[in-house]
Amino acid sequence: MVLLFGVVASAALTQWLAVGERQRALEQYRDFHAVERAEQLVMAADVVPLASRAAYLKVANKGSVRLELRPEAEQQPGQATEFSTALQAKLGEAFKVTPLADRPAACAKPRKPTGLFAPKQWGGTCENLDVRMQDGHVLRLLVLPPRQQPPFGEHSDWVTLLPFLISIAILAYLVTRMTMRPLKQLAQAAKDLGNDINHPPLALSGASEIRQASAAFNAMQARIRQHIFQRTQMLAAITHDLQTPLTRLRLRLEKVADSELYDRLVGDLSAMQSMVKEGLDLARSMDSTEAMQALDLDSLLDSVCSDATDAGQKVTLAGHAGMALMGRPIAMRRCLVNLIDNAVKYGQYAQVTVERITGAARIRIRDGGPGIAPDQLAKVFEPFYRIETSRSRESGGTGLGLTIARNIAEQHGATVLLSNHVDGGLEVTLIVPQYYAGK
Repeated sequence: MVLLFGVVASAALTQWLAVGERQRALEQYRDFHAVERAEQLVMAADVVPLASRAAYLKVANKGSVRLELRPEAEQQPGQATEFSTALQAKLGEAFKVTPLADRPAACAKPRKPTGLFAPKQWGGTCENLDVRMQDGHVLRLLVLPPRQQPPFGEHSDWVTLLPFLISIAILAYLVTRMTMRPLKQLAQAAKDLGNDINHPPLALSGASEIRQASAAFNAMQARIRQHIFQRTQMLAAITHDLQTPLTRLRLRLEKVADSELYDRLVGDLSAMQSMVKEGLDLARSMDSTEAMQALDLDSLLDSVCSDATDAGQKVTLAGHAGMALMGRPIAMRRCLVNLIDNAVKYGQYAQVTVERITGAARIRIRDGGPGIAPDQLAKVFEPFYRIETSRSRESGGTGLGLTIARNIAEQHGATVLLSNHVDGGLEVTLIVPQYYAGK
């Protein structure tokens, strides 16, 4: 729209200037010929006998320059004009040209515009003069605006302008489309990057600036991928290498004779092993190398809830989504298991409800716990963050379950939200899109 408006405004300004210049040229041309015509009339009337002068003037007065007998009413003289000076110079000293103060009424009469940019008033010479002949007789010289053309071409400007506007609109649309297509591809690539770090690089196309931006984006994606890979490998290596000394420690604890000390050391060791295991799970949640495939959401939920029930957890499932999604099976299962385990661990039970909404499925997991303070709803997604009341060995929490679940959800374009239910308990809402953009 900006391009179209700019081109149309420029074209309108150019047309207005062209019409104005054409009008000025026309006025100058008519002014020149008006002086010539006035000189001819005065010279011809001067040689005609006084008795025949009125008849001559009646026949000769045609066009916009008219020479008439002076009316009885006197008029005040005015200041000399460019036209009166030029006419006086042509006639010579034998004639006396006197401009009058009152201009003809036709000079101020508005004219009907003949075009879109045509002026509404004549801007050329329009004079009222007295000319004293060589015999002393005074005649009235009127220089009037030219007669207006008949309105047969009244809409010619619009007929000419309409194809121009249509062609400019088409051109602006094509240019804008060619310019915006690479930008849309870049925006889509940025969206895909948030869902899948291993998405193929962006093709370099468009203007040089767009190609430079695309190349910089591809380089950024490669650096981010390398950074995540190195961090994941480092975390996986640390957590994996810790398994061996922890196992040795558990074996050596068998030699501790003090039963109370033994129980405390075993509890601490179990907590460390649990943290190492979930650290390894956190590293795996950042790994997006698992192949994407179509998943039936209802079957996946039924399988996860059935496994939880078989393990002795109080889990119920209600609702039906009736849709498929593109996802990584192991990762999605881990996400749902973590959310359900978190609900059972801190809320004694998990009520899972699924429903289909526009373009997505909404999964609600509600527990019977005390809920979470509003100022901590966002903090519980941070790694190793635990609510103060849950810091106990009985709970077994390490503060990584929700972090892992959110990482996996974001890789699938899903959203995880926490809220306290009005009737008590925490409700986790997982919104999974039906069509994953990175598939």
